[in-house]
Amino acid sequence: MFLLAVICALAVTCGLGSPASWRKPRLLDGRIVGGVEATIANHPYQLSFQLYDQHFCGAAIIAPKWAITAAHCIGSSSTKNYRLSAGSADKSEGKLYEIKNATPHPNYDWYTIDYDMGIIEIDGEFEFGDNVQPVSLPDVEPSAGTNGNVTGWGALWQGGSVAKQLQRVCVPVIPRDVCAEAYNGLNGITQRMICAGNIEEGGKDSCQGDSGGPLVADGVLYGIVSWGNGCAMPGYPGVYTNVAELREWIKEVTGV
Repeated sequence: MFLLAVICALAVTCGLGSPASWRKPRLLDGRIVGGVEATIANHPYQLSFQLYDQHFCGAAIIAPKWAITAAHCIGSSSTKNYRLSAGSADKSEGKLYEIKNATPHPNYDWYTIDYDMGIIEIDGEFEFGDNVQPVSLPDVEPSAGTNGNVTGWGALWQGGSVAKQLQRVCVPVIPRDVCAEAYNGLNGITQRMICAGNIEEGGKDSCQGDSGGPLVADGVLYGIVSWGNGCAMPGYPGVYTNVAELREWIKEVTGV
């Protein structure tokens, strides 16, 4: 999937001062388009999920030894080949953490991309500080019109190069029925999904390299970058895993 990457004009709603390609598996291409550079202090939960020391997905800290990402980011490679990087807006300069377990949701469907959530347990605990902090989890999904920040190191435009510095973009949540109509004939929009973006004009979205990263509003992790049709295309909002809908599974696995 892709991460929405454009900054919102409404700094009051999406401002950091507030309480905080058609994508089937072969088409998952999360990256931030239309965003601006972000500081890690404003998004201390942000992680770079790395394979063989190369960034390939995003993730977010939810507890001292737990992080959350997209199920489609968790492959068959041994966990010894994965790392999480935390604490820096430069994905190559953060502190690296070894991974003990990486667990995709048992109902994850690679074809429909439903239940696209994975939980990562690190070996040890994150060293919390100003630039490393957990994000809060939701009890309910965000209402339509809620503006959220998407962050990540994905490509800056469709087919473009990935970002070295963390990017963020602000996008509004859109009604599920509107999103379902947009994707009618392409893929189903389930209760485990929420949609966000500028559906009429496009221009703000996540894309390659942003998959698994966070959609956060007022300090709460409402969505995980999952899938979408292209990057920032008019008529096709980004689709995110609905964290609130899978909250009980998170608690079962992590106790959080």
